[in-house]
Amino acid sequence: MNTSKNNEASNVSDLGALLTTPELCEFLGISRDTLYEWREINTAPPAIKLPNGHLRFPIADLHVWLVERQERAA
Repeated sequence: MNTSKNNEASNVSDLGALLTTPELCEFLGISRDTLYEWREINTAPPAIKLPNGHLRFPIADLHVWLVERQERAA
């Protein structure tokens, strides 16, 4: 049995659900252009770039990203 392959499969399954670019934009209420502007200045949620160039956004990472940006009551 190839343990390296098993570890890789385990890591992928740990990602949980993934959002597409349109799904993320709809969820955040932003345009695709805004998302790509945020990516250029490194403020967008973490993404996984697939071999075909498409992006996927792990929901768990999106949650962390949102919590980090949550404003605290004064």
